[in-house]
Amino acid sequence: MNELFNKIKELKDESLRSKHEQLVTGIINAINDKILKKGDRLPSINNMVKEVGFARKTIVRAYEDLKGRGIVESKNFKGYYIANTNTKSKLKIALLLYAFQAFHEDFYNTFRKELGKKYQIDIFFHHNNLEVFKNIIDTVNGKYGMYVIAPIPVPEVGVMLREISSEKLLIIDRYLEMPKEYSFISQEFENSTYQRLQELHDGIKKYDKMILFYRSDSDYPEGIKNGFTKFIDDYSINGSIQKTHKQGSVKKNTLYFFISDTNLWQVLKDTVQEGYKLGEDVGIITHNDSDAKEIIFNGITTISADFKEMALEAATFVKDKIAVHKIIPSQIKKRNSL
Repeated sequence: MNELFNKIKELKDESLRSKHEQLVTGIINAINDKILKKGDRLPSINNMVKEVGFARKTIVRAYEDLKGRGIVESKNFKGYYIANTNTKSKLKIALLLYAFQAFHEDFYNTFRKELGKKYQIDIFFHHNNLEVFKNIIDTVNGKYGMYVIAPIPVPEVGVMLREISSEKLLIIDRYLEMPKEYSFISQEFENSTYQRLQELHDGIKKYDKMILFYRSDSDYPEGIKNGFTKFIDDYSINGSIQKTHKQGSVKKNTLYFFISDTNLWQVLKDTVQEGYKLGEDVGIITHNDSDAKEIIFNGITTISADFKEMALEAATFVKDKIAVHKIIPSQIKKRNSL
């Protein structure tokens, strides 16, 4: 192993290279120079500490980084071995989302662009199905260098995700109660919904009635319903909650509030068929902004977190591996529909 140690030590003079990078690069150089070949065992953590003088956590992080690229594997707690001599392998990221809706597409496209070609992103969808979520986690756990996950916010999921190292896991989108060492970039729904509706109050009070479409058997955040209920109570708004929209039932002087786009398109279609004018006869507010909502009907008013900002923050975590605990605030895009 002396040749490997020499490959690592000869990088010490490169002052801009961190100890972690020095270890990773030294091992990669040893593979490229045929010093290490597939199946070879890397030095133990203790032996590496003794020979190169770096902290244990630095060495473990370097081995795990190479493991995430598929270059190194660990076998039954018996050590780390060279699994692949293709040193151009990219760091693999497992990205697990609810579904490929427009705002998730914004997140993915920004995330992929920001990370660039050095990273391989494999995307999965759980559709708010706990069994599907579990099967995906069982499949990907231990096979990726990083995990960026939009969780189902229930305790069982927290138990599953604690099997992944906090250094490799980022929770996005929905908040999930986890030990403090785990990072998150999430939304908050109850207070932000209430506050944004307060800001839109002058436009809301033009209408005789306000309807929120909400299904408790879906992935809709309960905080939105709670914020809506508090708002209509505090401001004496004639409001109600419905599960779904019945075709042809759109009413004049009514404001419709959507979480999902499922009912939005039908209400817009009915509005046109009835000859109502959007923003005057019928009002619309939706959660989750998109490029389409900026354009159609001269613009749909939205309450939304900035998923592009969330993606940029997530990419920074992947690249720098610095812990983050952040709530992305919701914003109003006031447009023609209110």
